[in-house]
Amino acid sequence: MADTRAQWGSRIGFILAAAGSAVGLGNMWKFPYITGENGGGAFVLVYLASILLVGLPIMIGEILLGRTSQRSTVGAFRKLAPGTAWAGVGWLGVAAGIVILSYYSVVAGWAMHYVYLSLTGSIAGQSADTLNQTFGGLVTDSSLNLMWHTAFMAITIAIVIGGVQKGVERAARLLMPLLLLMMGAMLIYASTLDGFGKALDFVFGFHTEALTGAGVLEAVGHSFFTLSVGMGAMLTYGSYLKRDDDLVGSAIYISVLDTLVALMACLVLFPITFTQGMEPAAGPGLVFKNMPIAFASLLGGGLWSVVFFSLLTFAALTSSISLLEVAASYFIDERGWSRKRAVLTIAGVIFALGIPSALSNSTEIFGSDFAALTAPAFEVVGVEAGKNWFDTFDYLASNWMLPLGGLGIAAFAAWRVGGEARQQSFAAGSSLGKVKAFYLAWLTLLRYVVPIAIILVMLHALGALG
Repeated sequence: MADTRAQWGSRIGFILAAAGSAVGLGNMWKFPYITGENGGGAFVLVYLASILLVGLPIMIGEILLGRTSQRSTVGAFRKLAPGTAWAGVGWLGVAAGIVILSYYSVVAGWAMHYVYLSLTGSIAGQSADTLNQTFGGLVTDSSLNLMWHTAFMAITIAIVIGGVQKGVERAARLLMPLLLLMMGAMLIYASTLDGFGKALDFVFGFHTEALTGAGVLEAVGHSFFTLSVGMGAMLTYGSYLKRDDDLVGSAIYISVLDTLVALMACLVLFPITFTQGMEPAAGPGLVFKNMPIAFASLLGGGLWSVVFFSLLTFAALTSSISLLEVAASYFIDERGWSRKRAVLTIAGVIFALGIPSALSNSTEIFGSDFAALTAPAFEVVGVEAGKNWFDTFDYLASNWMLPLGGLGIAAFAAWRVGGEARQQSFAAGSSLGKVKAFYLAWLTLLRYVVPIAIILVMLHALGALG
């Protein structure tokens, strides 16, 4: 299979595709609002340290498993540890990709709707109350949610069905530079606003007053969530690498790009927030409530609103491509399905699974009744009473599937893969990877620091740490 397996057309193509997988709503939506909730400053510093000490080591290990095995997530564990239960880690990655994309597509649909509103002039000049009602109306409108969920999934399918080079890589080569260009334009615009200096101090000043132990663990947890590790995406993308490609250098570039976009997103959103006298601790509504209100009153706000929400949509799309590829690649590799059959079948399952998330806030069937029916089953894993389908899937993926997947990948790469084979694979094609001290530092982090960090994050999610 390794001789006929699809491969990236170039190393830069892999880096852009993998960075696209990492860069998504987690950077543009979640990181800014959790930074705002935790007071910026010290939280950002903890996050950066977590990327270096937790996220990057897992990413290197995950790509290493893919490149070494030349298989997707389930096949990699079957090849490297035949006849063992390790394949369960691969299955967890497939399940995580399916679950996450099912509700991720709904949020991406909200971004698409705001592009439409911006293009039609429905945001400019509107009052804060009207724009708050607009978002409330969107999340409770079943027809709108289903329409955008359908549209976003259709675009994702059209790209992934084209294959590794002609679909995934080609889209990454277009979308990632465009995303960075738009982000740069937004950052230049934000730097001209009165609130830019305050935003710089908020993000990079050493503010510790709002940082708690829970905030530290949230920063650690987000570090591997934002890098798209723990669900097999980097493993699958790594399996399309040539055996002498530099995986260590590539992982560093991917991490730097992902972190850069997250910080740039903060320096776009917070200057606008402070200029308009809004609170940075606005929570999830920071993007879909605060930003439209701000754009409505800013000079040229209509144009920047189009740019911003297009940027958000592109970021979501680059991640959704990898989520669908993880699940589809299993059936292509292990079941011998054609790419067309695998993509259409799995995408159909994901689309159907996403319908309840699209309707979570609009019908009693998937709203409070769903929460009441599922409470006994989910309370054992810490799901709070009253959560709907959307909230439940998000909770399970973020607090169970991804941490367990990351823990399994770290343990396998650090302990199960043979020492000599692991070191040779780590060093292949990389001058940095050949430095023994660097290899030993990576292995030490993967064996001891990463598992402890992930276990603490999971205990926090369960409420066991108070």
